[in-house]
Amino acid sequence: MIATANVIYPSLNNKIVAISGGASGIGEAYVRAFTAQGARVAFLDYDSAAGERLAQETGSLFLSCDVTDIPHLKQCFDTIARRLGDIDILINNAGSDDHHTLDDLTEAYFNNRINVNLRHHLFAIQAVAPGMAKKGAGSIINMGSINWMRGRPGRVCYSLSKAAIHGFTRTLAQELGPRGIRVNSLVPGAIRTAKQDAMWAKLDPSAVQQFIDLQALKFRLDGTHCARLALFLASDEACGCTGQDFIVDAGLSLN
Repeated sequence: MIATANVIYPSLNNKIVAISGGASGIGEAYVRAFTAQGARVAFLDYDSAAGERLAQETGSLFLSCDVTDIPHLKQCFDTIARRLGDIDILINNAGSDDHHTLDDLTEAYFNNRINVNLRHHLFAIQAVAPGMAKKGAGSIINMGSINWMRGRPGRVCYSLSKAAIHGFTRTLAQELGPRGIRVNSLVPGAIRTAKQDAMWAKLDPSAVQQFIDLQALKFRLDGTHCARLALFLASDEACGCTGQDFIVDAGLSLN
């Protein structure tokens, strides 16, 4: 990965940040970026081994958590508040874009995908909003995707979830705004991670070059490009930004 950020945001120093799905991929980039800013970072992930390694390396707090288990998810946020204090910044990052066809769709698979990609966002926000309201300020970043904007086949449950995130981000920006809480979505394009490399190598090895060909900017994006924008959205420099989608896709969604 290239350097995380060339900018220091003084308003992020000592802020308490909670990140779901933080042990690898884009989430790992978030953990590294916010700890580098002097924030007090806690992150959740089901991959305990990767989570423990990253926590030891960065000095952040790791909690093993399956975000589809809502009671345990809430307990994790209670633990963060007890150990670090009320959360200032929440990044709802955990998710999975596994491919499937409409013909293969079952009710059980549908429910699982909604739980993995959508439901935990709302209950995480519910858990942290009271603490943010007490402070009179907070920043919530929901991870969207350009997938639903492009209407790509083979991921209807993922597209449904991400389109819903776009919708409830706008609604909660209105609902939570009077309490000083900003709610935005960060919308990535084709971000290079180890998981994505493995998936596309299996599904379509030519996809990587296809992404670059379709992008306006001719280079691969990685998690640090998302992290740069997340730092801005979480900082006081974005104090006037709420209810919006912020796209990081090198122009892929233009096609």
